[in-house]
Amino acid sequence: MTNNNFLKLIIIILVLSFIAGLVFIINSKPFSQKPVACTQEAKLCSDGSYVGRTGEKCEFALCPKENLIKVENPMANEKISSPILIKGQARGAWFFEASFPIKLYDSKNQLIAQYYATAQGEWMTENFVPFEASLEFIVDNEQAGTLVLEKDNPSGLPEYADELRIPVMLSPSKTVKLFYYNPNLDKDGSGNIKCSKDGLAVVERNIPISQTPIQDTIMLLLKGELTAEEKSQGITTEFPLEGLSLKGASVKDGVLTIAFEDPNSKTVGGACRVSILWRQIEATAKQFPGIKQVTFMPEELFQP
Repeated sequence: MTNNNFLKLIIIILVLSFIAGLVFIINSKPFSQKPVACTQEAKLCSDGSYVGRTGEKCEFALCPKENLIKVENPMANEKISSPILIKGQARGAWFFEASFPIKLYDSKNQLIAQYYATAQGEWMTENFVPFEASLEFIVDNEQAGTLVLEKDNPSGLPEYADELRIPVMLSPSKTVKLFYYNPNLDKDGSGNIKCSKDGLAVVERNIPISQTPIQDTIMLLLKGELTAEEKSQGITTEFPLEGLSLKGASVKDGVLTIAFEDPNSKTVGGACRVSILWRQIEATAKQFPGIKQVTFMPEELFQP
């Protein structure tokens, strides 16, 4: 092989090596990703502010103090009436002795109620701990208010103080009676269940003042929400019944007609059972002035 041919061969090898290296470098570079366009959705935060989606995964940004306390109920700007159930999660450092203060202010920034939220688990942790509280209050008219969840600060030092302020709408409420059942009150001399109105047991609840107080009260009865104390007294209920819902109510000449929807036929059964069910609804409805008789639609409801 002549020197010229040898030189050409070397040049060809070098050129091919350069091209191969260039191809390798190009293929080794990651494909440039197009910028992620997140949707314009916004999440309402407990303090009434909003956050949008951000980052490569378009996740919602953290709300203020969300890394310390999260409130599930009530939502910001929600209309609430007494009593209000407050639920959420807070990190263990937000508690002291398994509780922290909750305060409610009216539209004039006057304190109208205060109590303590209690941890529903082990609070001596850095993790989130569920909490609950029930707060009762009285207002004469619908107005804006502020619910304040304070970090418990036994030291009293300002550097350890913190709080979450939730804007809410305060709604006036009225007290109503719900009639449930206590079998211990409904026995004859031999200890047999009589399935009579003697077994009706009254619990009181507050509902928002509205144009439909009878329907609101019956719907609350159908939820069947009894407290632990009421259950300890022997008060029971089969409500809620799966699928049973109130569709409407009308009053004419003292007769209240209540329309239900019962797709799963949960209102039929034995005579004793259905008697207790309809007596609960009837007694709850008759507490309202002018209601002398209660009928149900469709007519086959509450039949043995």
